[in-house]
Amino acid sequence: MLKILTTQLTGLLQRISQSEEEVIEETARLLAQASVGEGNIYFACFDNLEPVEFNALHSTEPFYKLVKWSKDVEITDVDRVCIFTKSCQNADALQLAKKLNDEFIPFAVVASEPASETNELSELAYTYVSMKIRGGILPHPTKLGERTVIPHLIAALFVYEAIKLSYDEMIFTDDELL
Repeated sequence: MLKILTTQLTGLLQRISQSEEEVIEETARLLAQASVGEGNIYFACFDNLEPVEFNALHSTEPFYKLVKWSKDVEITDVDRVCIFTKSCQNADALQLAKKLNDEFIPFAVVASEPASETNELSELAYTYVSMKIRGGILPHPTKLGERTVIPHLIAALFVYEAIKLSYDEMIFTDDELL
């Protein structure tokens, strides 16, 4: 099973890398707008994706200018937000996206589904990264036809790291260190 898991995860990350490379770079550019000015960056994480924000704040190399997000934070037009959610149907993520859109605050979204006209989050966001997750990736060993291991957090952390790589390239020159 471990070989199957490895193969399936490798395929998922390659799909993200190949199809979302440009929008990942656009997302990094969007977030960099806040860091070159007076703004802050917030990661609003829903659906148990909070470890993305925790990692970005507390890793060895924290995300530059990232501030902990909560529903009580006052976000201004110089700030930038990246919403991480398993589903584009998440009510809290949609509520935040509508609020940011109404206040003309640019934001990005990372979610499972592909961008489309019926995906309201993708329509509201300035940039939208799809994690390419359609369901489980491994057949359940005891039940026929069911799939298990739905790698939302793994995919979200991969997208985060890809955004951070591009972001750091934009923000820091070769002789600057975090």
